[in-house]
Amino acid sequence: MGHGGGGALSAELVEHVFAPAFGGPVLSALGDSATVRLGGARLAFSTDSFVVRPLFFPGGCIGDLAVNGTVNDLAMSGARAAYLSCGFILEEGVEVAAVARIAEALGAAARTAGVEVATGDTKVVEAGHGDGVYINTSGIGLIPDGVDIRPQRAVPGDVVIVSGPVGEHGVAIMSVREGLEFGAAVESDCAALGGLVDAMLAATRDLHVLRDPTRGGLAAALNEIAAAASVGVVVQERAVPVPPAVANACAILGLDPWYVANEGKLVAFVPREHADAVLAAMRAHPLGAGAAVIGECVEAHPGMVVARTALGGTRIVDLPLGEQLPRIC
Repeated sequence: MGHGGGGALSAELVEHVFAPAFGGPVLSALGDSATVRLGGARLAFSTDSFVVRPLFFPGGCIGDLAVNGTVNDLAMSGARAAYLSCGFILEEGVEVAAVARIAEALGAAARTAGVEVATGDTKVVEAGHGDGVYINTSGIGLIPDGVDIRPQRAVPGDVVIVSGPVGEHGVAIMSVREGLEFGAAVESDCAALGGLVDAMLAATRDLHVLRDPTRGGLAAALNEIAAAASVGVVVQERAVPVPPAVANACAILGLDPWYVANEGKLVAFVPREHADAVLAAMRAHPLGAGAAVIGECVEAHPGMVVARTALGGTRIVDLPLGEQLPRIC
């Protein structure tokens, strides 16, 4: 299970098994989506599979997740999603009414994101060989001229901004899965981030890096960017917004909210001269109202993320080995 968690084990699987087998310069970039040229157009192309358990959770369901997860991957290249494919793998015995609810939620999420489901596929597997419903979505979108957003563009001096509170999706899943109550309701932050990215690009097209911190959470996203660009990242621990209910839940469960998955947040690496304008644009958008500057890129300790603690010390923020909460997306 750890190999599917978005941490060090996932990275090893990609590096030693998939990348050598598939090869190719496009894949080697290993971004949230691939940037490809087709005719005269520059496209972002991404695919994702969703195996979340339970199928329905506070703030959404696997249908919303399947749309938003893929359109957000495209948005992290600066692209606005245009078309999606959708594949359903159904387990024998799943109620048709549940499949209908999921399909309706998926369609509504697609319309909200401004993307069309253009093609699809359905397969059914025997009882005991699935978990109700699995969904795969692939998406394509156009990247505007003058936009070059990728992990390798992070440079010392960049300001690191997160679009809002972290950890909500993973805790919402756990609350339903384990029947736990944490004193306050926690809902998934599942949302399509294309409009927020458009607002940021309107402030400046010189965004260096965008990443949605899904599996492995904020810590994994920062480590992946630091490694890709060979830069150090310093995060101010107090600056990272963590909702009280998430903090309480993580304390009870022995989890670190920095490693808990999100489905409606992004991390941005922005040139310092544009940081104030980008932050203001984010805070003016509903999905960025809680945006905060949490750190910066530095020349020291390339490839490593460190946190400045409230007591003035520092700690290393490692890439997670596997996944604290399996089957969260």
